[in-house]
Amino acid sequence: MPANATTRPDPMTPEDFIRPRLVLDASVLPDGPAGEERLRAALDAGDVATVVFSAGDRSEAAFQDLCEALVPIVQEAGAAAIVAEDTRCAGRVKADGFHTGTGSLEALGEAVARFSPRLIVGASGFTTRHDALEAGERMPDYVLFGKLGADAEAEPMRRNLELAEWWAEIVEIPCVVQGGASLDTLEATIATGAEFVMLGRAVFGEGVDPAEAVAGANRLFDEAQARARAA
Repeated sequence: MPANATTRPDPMTPEDFIRPRLVLDASVLPDGPAGEERLRAALDAGDVATVVFSAGDRSEAAFQDLCEALVPIVQEAGAAAIVAEDTRCAGRVKADGFHTGTGSLEALGEAVARFSPRLIVGASGFTTRHDALEAGERMPDYVLFGKLGADAEAEPMRRNLELAEWWAEIVEIPCVVQGGASLDTLEATIATGAEFVMLGRAVFGEGVDPAEAVAGANRLFDEAQARARAA
C-alpha cells in the first residue's frame, strides 16, 4: 500500500513498540456520588490518558448533569475528557474532545471541520478495513475499534483486535482498541500494538475495584514494554 497522509511508510518492527496508554469508557459509571467516587479512585491509581463519556440510556438532561460533575474531575487529574455524540453537552462542559460513534464518514468529516484542532476528535463504528481507511482520510485524532459500552464479555471482540493490529502496523493516526470486561484478557489487546487500550467494565464493572484495575492495567503495559525492549 503506498504511503499517504494516513499510512506509515514502512511496516512497524519490534523496536517500534509503544507502551499503550489507558482510555476509560465511563458508560457503566453510576450517576451521583457513587460514580464520582469510582472515577476518582481510578484516576488516582495510575496513568489514564482519556475518559470517554456517553449517554447510554440517560436523558439529555441527566447526561448533561453527569458530565458537568465528572468532566472537571478528569481534567484536574491531567487526563482528557471526551464527550460522545452530544456536541452541545461537549461545549457546555468544556470537554477536551468529541467522539462520533455512528460509523458515518459524513458525520466524522463535519466534526473534524467544526472542532479540529480546538478539540480532540475521534470516531468509531468503522468495521472494515476500507471504511476505516476512509475514516482516516478525514484526519481524526484517533479511531476506536470497538463500541462504547459494548464490552460485556470477558474476551475482547476478535474483529476489533484484528483491525487494531492491522491499523497499528500501517497507519500513523493513533488507534484505540476496546478490551474485554476482564483484565485477564488484556494481553490480547496489548499484543495488537495499538497506542491506546479502552477499558470499561474491567475498571468500572460491578464488583471491580477501580483503583486495583487501573494499577493492574498499567502494570501489564509496563511489563509488555519491558519485554519489547528485551527482545
